This record gives sequence, C-alpha cells and structure tokens, in this order.
Amino acid sequence: MRRQRNRTKLSMEDIEFRTTLLRSLKNCLEAADKCSEILKKSNETLDLILGNQLEIKHTRTEITNIIQTPDSRPEERKNQVNDLKCEEAKNTQPEKQNEKRIQKCEDSVRSLWDSFKRTNIRIIGVPEDERDQDIENLFEEIMTENFPHLVKEMDLQVQEARRTPNKRNPKRTTPRHIIIKMPRAKDKERILKTARGRNSVTYKGIPIRLSADFSTETLQARREWQEIFKVMNTKNLQPRLLYPAKLSFRIEGQIKSFTDKEKLKEFITTKPGLYEMLKGIL
Repeated sequence: MRRQRNRTKLSMEDIEFRTTLLRSLKNCLEAADKCSEILKKSNETLDLILGNQLEIKHTRTEITNIIQTPDSRPEERKNQVNDLKCEEAKNTQPEKQNEKRIQKCEDSVRSLWDSFKRTNIRIIGVPEDERDQDIENLFEEIMTENFPHLVKEMDLQVQEARRTPNKRNPKRTTPRHIIIKMPRAKDKERILKTARGRNSVTYKGIPIRLSADFSTETLQARREWQEIFKVMNTKNLQPRLLYPAKLSFRIEGQIKSFTDKEKLKEFITTKPGLYEMLKGIL
C-alpha cells in the first residue's frame, strides 16, 4: 500500500531526482557527441599522419639505395636520411597525442555510463516466465525470501525494473539478466553487502546471484583482476575490488590500490616477495 501511494503522488524529492537525472542524461549525451566528434577528427588526423609516414619511409628507402652506389656523395645522402628520421620522429608525436586523446575520450564515456549504472542491481539466474511485466514485484519477492529484515527496515522502492536485452532470443540457453534501478546508491550497496554475507541467494529455492551493474568495458577490467585477486587471497593480502575496477590489498600494514596492471607491475619491482608471487601472471 505504501508503495502504491508513492507512485500516485510525486514528492518534491521525486521531482528533484528526476530533474537531476534528466540533466545528467542531457550532459551525458552532449559529452558523447563531443567525444564522437573528437574521435572522428582524430581518425582523420591519424590517417594523414600515417600517409605522411609511409611517404617518408619510401623516400628514405630510395635515399638509402642511392647511398650504396659508388658514385654517390655519402655524407650528403646520410644527412638527408638523418633529416628524414627526425621528421618521422616528429610525426609520431601527434599520433601518440591523438591516441591519448582518444583513450581519454573513451574513459570519459565509460565513466559517465558507469555513473548512470551506479544505483543498479543486476540479478542473474532468475528463470524467464510470463511475469516479465511484473519484475518489480518479483524483486520484492526475492528480497522477502532472502532479506526479510531489510524489507522491514528499508523503504523498499524501485525506480525501474527490466530484463536485458529487451527481446528474448529463442537460441539463448540462459535466462536474461534483470536490472533493478534503485533511487539511492546507498540502498543498492546495503543490499549487495548483505547478499555477499550469505552463503546463497535464492528465488523460490533456485540459486541466483545479485551483483552491481557495470559497463562492458568496466566488467572486462574487473575480470582482468580475477587471477591476481585469487593469488592474493590465498596469501592473505585481503584483496578487494573497489568501484568500479580498482584493485586494493594490504601489504606491510598499508593498503595499496591500483587502477591498472602497469602501475601494479612498477610497484611489485620494489617488493621482492610480491614480485615472486605475481611474476607469472603479470
């Protein structure tokens, strides 16, 4: 009954939340358009640079061949080759700058996408049936079955509930995941923290799994930490995967965190024990 009243009457908090969400979505779309334009211009510049480099390489090859002939002037030709090498090196600098710009653009889009998913819970393993139009109540049943104390303590609200992808594929052997969008990130974190503390989560006795929802790129980044995470866990280094894809662990009484493997590689060179532990997988 309480949830029905919440649906029929929009509070100021709901209006403010929806306004903020629409503003964020508009900013995200504008940022995506800018990134797309930057990416297009970068690709055009990169094609031009590659064409110039190819022409320089051909010219350098011709000059090198001339140097090898007896009647050529070696010193003059060698200087020309050196000049071409310098010009080629200069051309590689804009190429590297473009690569960094593209990477920065992709990271920004990924960060924006993850921020929109920040309040989402992904439910994996719930069988598909005729209740696809009643997923919100299905989520309430899962909560009541597994976390009855949370249902009593929390004002359990769902902003959006859906299967993903939207259309069912007859060839798909596993059920589509369910995405539950909560109004507040702290509610999502509390539910997931409670789920991690249980041996199993079920729906009508069927084992299911609750997890955070991430972009495809972030999911891949988290998977890349898994092998390292397992090794550290066996060595009691208390590893953790922080949001969205940062590895954290305790060593020598201090907590260290890394966003990518390259930085971790640099760090372990100063820690012989850790280096021996991870040298085979880094």
